[in-house]
Amino acid sequence: MSWFAIVRLGLVQAALGAIVVLTTSTLNRVMVVELGLAALVPGLLVGLHYAVQMARPRMGYGSDLGRRRTPWIAGGMVVLAAGGVLAAAGTAWMATAPRAGLLLAALAFMLVGLGVSAAGTSLLVLLATRVQAERRAAAATIVWVMMIMGFALTAGLAGHFLDPYTPARLVAVSASVSAIALVVAGLALAGVENGARTPAAAPATRPRFLAALAEVWREPDARRFTVFVFVAMLAYSAQDLILEPFAGVRFGFTPGESTQLSGVQHGGALAGMLLAALAGRRFGGVGFGSLKVWTVCGCLASAAMLAGLVVGGIVGPPWPLRANVFALGVANGAFSIAAIGSMMALAGHGQAAREGTRMGLWGAAQAIGFAVGGVLGTAASDLARWLLGSQTAAYGSVFAAEAVLFVVSALLAAHIALPARAGGPAGAAVPVRGREDLHERAVHL
Repeated sequence: MSWFAIVRLGLVQAALGAIVVLTTSTLNRVMVVELGLAALVPGLLVGLHYAVQMARPRMGYGSDLGRRRTPWIAGGMVVLAAGGVLAAAGTAWMATAPRAGLLLAALAFMLVGLGVSAAGTSLLVLLATRVQAERRAAAATIVWVMMIMGFALTAGLAGHFLDPYTPARLVAVSASVSAIALVVAGLALAGVENGARTPAAAPATRPRFLAALAEVWREPDARRFTVFVFVAMLAYSAQDLILEPFAGVRFGFTPGESTQLSGVQHGGALAGMLLAALAGRRFGGVGFGSLKVWTVCGCLASAAMLAGLVVGGIVGPPWPLRANVFALGVANGAFSIAAIGSMMALAGHGQAAREGTRMGLWGAAQAIGFAVGGVLGTAASDLARWLLGSQTAAYGSVFAAEAVLFVVSALLAAHIALPARAGGPAGAAVPVRGREDLHERAVHL
């Protein structure tokens, strides 16, 4: 896959992110501020969208059967766009008919979760099966940076056109974003698979979904990577809802300053992603490490930075909190991109024609980790505050637990065997030109 094709898939990811950020962030604010609902309402709706992503393995299995990914990406984008519009309509409806609006919003968030599952899983599989091994970290960086750009662009433009707020304007803006995202994704996907079709397995040899999933789960590396993804995402997401309150309670940050602190963290994450794009590359004979090295080191660095936050809670304002949070973002960004690159490398490593099922399994583990992490992070801080009698100590205990989880993630990642090289599409047959060539390849592997 050329760099231009990778950028095109990045546009699809940006379009996907544009709809998701409007649904999970803007509607969250409208429900809590404009409608005066309890924060638990949007929290449960976002949790529902994560819970539905348990369907990711089934979506990946479906794309494995046809061996073409773009129909699943396009179909997922249509479902996602419909969910985004219905979510806005349900939110607007809550102002006059709370129960009916909430039911519509629940249906809409389920559609959002299904759309993300179908489109996101198949897009990653397409990258995994078409991108050369040495380009995978850079490809993952391009796609994720473009998704962040989609977040930022949508948030800025939607925020501008939403003022002054009215329910009708909310629906109109959401419908416009969904329509633009569909057009962009459709144009970006056109011909991206170049009409190529990998022969599907004969009907008699196609196992049912549960049998295929069981086959993948029996693969040691796939199973280890699933556990790694869950633990790493649990550690990664548990800090999201407590970092800003921690800055306010211990360091006296105003709401504006704590919001800027999140921007500092995201800036660090972007820098870490760009650094991790060097994984597996060589320039002038100088190597920049493997995906495994970046994954393990990124997890350990994340643990160290979280330990720094624990120290910051003890020391107080003299501690360089902004620098600590920026470094945490760098470590998080580096490990996440390296992990995605590893995921792409492992997708075709094992039983043939199971790339989508593997990717779906890991996507489901990621969704569960995010959902559980957000809940456990806040719940654990409340429990620790009750037990320790100190809000600062409570936040520190959660940061310490996250650091331990990142160390466990590093140990898990260190024991996952990545393919040494995959010079072409994952799982593709490599021609052997003779005994010497076979020997050289065997030694290299």
